[in-house]
Amino acid sequence: MRCFCEKRGQGFTLVELIISIAIAAIIMAILAPQLQKMMTRNRLNGAARQIVNDLMNSRMKASSQNNRFRVIFLDNHRYMIHDDDNNNNSIDTGEATITKDIASSYRDVTFSSTANPIFYPRGTSWGTTVTVSNSIGSKTVSVSTAGRIKID
Repeated sequence: MRCFCEKRGQGFTLVELIISIAIAAIIMAILAPQLQKMMTRNRLNGAARQIVNDLMNSRMKASSQNNRFRVIFLDNHRYMIHDDDNNNNSIDTGEATITKDIASSYRDVTFSSTANPIFYPRGTSWGTTVTVSNSIGSKTVSVSTAGRIKID
């Protein structure tokens, strides 16, 4: 007769645990650089998409509110969206402005622009090109005079 007091075959041996941890460490060492590269690429793409979304939103508001909207690039990580109610291309008292800073969400991404775009009520614009870049590369956001906004 067999005694049920004795339990055999449960758990792992110390050697099995050490081998499993060693294999996991080797896999992580191989994958870590690729993960860093992917995260850097995702930050670049995210920053470009945020700028495109804000530009498209400004174009839509210019049409719906029947006045100009300007996007003013302040430095290499901040820009301001200006609701130009009286269409005089200057910031006057009472006109709404929103300042966006991409460094808060995309720490290693910077941008430069050729001009500050103006969106007109008919959906057209004063075009520009914005180059968004970080250590992995760059993306170009272009605004055509017809108002089309795209990432190249």
